[in-house]
Amino acid sequence: MKQTFKPATLCVQAGWEPKNGESRVLPIIQSTTFKYDNTEEMADLFDLKKDGYFYTRLANPTNDAVAKKIAALEGGVGAVLTSSGQAANFYAIFNICEAGDHIVTSNEIYGGTYNLFGVTLKKLGIECTFVNPEASEEEISKAFRPNTKALFGETISNPGCKILDIEKFARIAHQHGVPLIVDNTFPTPINCRPFEWGADIVTHSTTKYMDGHATQVGGCVVDSGNFEWNEKFPGLTTPDESYHGLTYTKAFGKMAYLTKLVAQLMRDLGSIPSPHNAFLLNLGLETLHLRMPRHCENAQRVAEFLEQDDRVAWVHYSGLPSDECYTLAQKYLPNGSCGVMAFGLKGDRQTAVKFMDALRLIAIVTHVADARTCVLHPASHTHRQLSDEQLKEAGIAPDLIRLSVGIEDITDILADLRQALDKI
Repeated sequence: MKQTFKPATLCVQAGWEPKNGESRVLPIIQSTTFKYDNTEEMADLFDLKKDGYFYTRLANPTNDAVAKKIAALEGGVGAVLTSSGQAANFYAIFNICEAGDHIVTSNEIYGGTYNLFGVTLKKLGIECTFVNPEASEEEISKAFRPNTKALFGETISNPGCKILDIEKFARIAHQHGVPLIVDNTFPTPINCRPFEWGADIVTHSTTKYMDGHATQVGGCVVDSGNFEWNEKFPGLTTPDESYHGLTYTKAFGKMAYLTKLVAQLMRDLGSIPSPHNAFLLNLGLETLHLRMPRHCENAQRVAEFLEQDDRVAWVHYSGLPSDECYTLAQKYLPNGSCGVMAFGLKGDRQTAVKFMDALRLIAIVTHVADARTCVLHPASHTHRQLSDEQLKEAGIAPDLIRLSVGIEDITDILADLRQALDKI
């Protein structure tokens, strides 16, 4: 499938090109292993001399077809599916970092990622410095060290709904000779393609809009193929003794980063999705281009409704002209952002709880970004592991309510919000 096709066509047909007599629909290859006629063929696969399948932990035809579709949508040279979005972010970083290294990241990121970078990676000897993404380039640059290996941010932050200035972050990263890694989960490549703005690696929680129906947990790492891996990254530019001295950049060119991710990290750590999960993800991708405009249309109506209600203290949605991220959204997300917004009610934390408990159509769930409208109070739920100071650093106020607007009829969504507001 060539990149000349439009996103809608790629959503439906990229990744799987059936040959004469083959299944029109992507098949589920539910097998752990694959047969070969002689030992030499298998040996070449283990030595990375040939492409092919021999064990699903490393590669599977169903998984690869879906990864190719996502790579085509993002405009990357390739992609690898993982078992979760958390695994995708971990692999994206750990593929180029080791004990003694350092990363810089926006502090406007998902609470689980904040924990991953600030706590878990620290246990592995990788330090992290959090920066305010709205700070000047000079201020953010001060966080870099000689051992810094990456800069990270989210296109639209979860749950604060702040827009990342991707071009600014790309300039900073490249000035320091490191890649910019961007989590593009919320807008999806339908509404933003970070590679076009200078990002080098893109990650996704495919659990969200890409799946769209809350049926599978998954993630994806996509490589632009544009970053020139240098001496700061010996894992890619020096011989790997576990593969007979093979050097990834020399042997695989633009596919070096992803080949290493599979050959080392998937080999040793796993975190693969099942082929059945990849199949379900593919079904979601086929309608992604249809669902995202509806999410954005409904969310815009909801944001305007909330902004005009006297019981609402504030609303963060980049489609509102009054929003602080409106200008950035017009630049990076001219066709809409996503269905997720943040808002606060006048009152205290208990006011937010009372409002959510009164909702009927809209459900209180941990999930976000699927076809059904749902709501969450991060300070009480997803971010409850963070201290008050960490909540503040991550832009999470005690009254913040994260609302994920689905694709139901907008009149029903607004009616449910209205009756719940009437009960506070």
